[in-house]
Amino acid sequence: MRILRVSHWLYPDEIGGGEYHVHAMSRDQAAMGHDVTVLKVTDDVDRVRRETRHGYEIVYCPTTVNLLKNEISVTAARRILGAKEFDVIHAHSHFYFSTNLAALKRWLGDIPLAITNHSLYSQSAPDRLFSYYLKTIGRWTLNSADVVFCYTDAEREATREIGVTTDIEVITNGVDAEKFHPDGLTSELIDDDVPSVLFVGRLVEGKGPHHAIDAIERLQADHPNVRLYMVGSGPLREELEADVAARGLESTVEFLGLVDYDDMPKIFRTADVLLLPSRAEGFPRVVMEAMASGTPVVCTDLDQIVNVVSGAGATVEWGDTEGMCTAVKCLLNNDKTREEYGRNGRKTVEAEFSWSETVEETSRELLELC
Repeated sequence: MRILRVSHWLYPDEIGGGEYHVHAMSRDQAAMGHDVTVLKVTDDVDRVRRETRHGYEIVYCPTTVNLLKNEISVTAARRILGAKEFDVIHAHSHFYFSTNLAALKRWLGDIPLAITNHSLYSQSAPDRLFSYYLKTIGRWTLNSADVVFCYTDAEREATREIGVTTDIEVITNGVDAEKFHPDGLTSELIDDDVPSVLFVGRLVEGKGPHHAIDAIERLQADHPNVRLYMVGSGPLREELEADVAARGLESTVEFLGLVDYDDMPKIFRTADVLLLPSRAEGFPRVVMEAMASGTPVVCTDLDQIVNVVSGAGATVEWGDTEGMCTAVKCLLNNDKTREEYGRNGRKTVEAEFSWSETVEETSRELLELC
């Protein structure tokens, strides 16, 4: 099968759950014998235009203009609309211009299209603008696909509610449970002699980093030596650092920046609790990676996460920093509960969220379109 994968991001050029998903899916499908080409827009003018990595080819297209952090490329438009040598196009996320182009290609031509909906809602776009986009171009883009992949039943229902009528298949977002494991080396970046809380994600409003800081400040009353480690980068970093300084929390909150994905298993297994206060998510990979590592989770009570986290952590309403503080405090105060939740999370991932099954099921669905 000759696959053209269209993605706005790709690991290790960018670091994150979706970025790694695109890379690992391409790597593993190439290992299965498929011919995989990833088309990606880049604003790096010195970047080579073609590169082979882990068995798949990458075609970089230079950015023509950047509109609201959505890179538009004339070269990408020519390559996508002129593509003829592929059996299927697999685009990732309906937020981006390159995926819009893949939808236009499907409308004009005969190469089948699949779109993976990593999250229905944007973490960073202005709410009113994105709401309009989702009801117009976003919905048209998803409806142009022969099939849309969602991670959960809840996300499929939410996608239906915005008027998407095309075929939607649920394929869970698995993780590598051998890579992310409770046993192994710990991270020198985290002090394991004090209670440690981990935040992993882009430093944007939708991920709720301010809420994580609020919760930790409240937690100091009971755990004065607690530490919050924030992994990730983003436009809010300077603002968050200033907020931390204004609160006098410089010795409590540490910004680790971007951490190489290969080092993340050590980070997860060293931390006591993962705190994810996101406003919206698809199916956050970091939750699965924490659970696979035996680390309990406190996160927002999003429909697609609540049942998964049950028995492996706690969920609270978005923005409820007092509730976040209480949930984290309960876990830090009770080693037995924390260890039990860690074991339960590990068992859930092993039973229900295999990355190899994610790759195999995605490949089967793509083959059916050819």
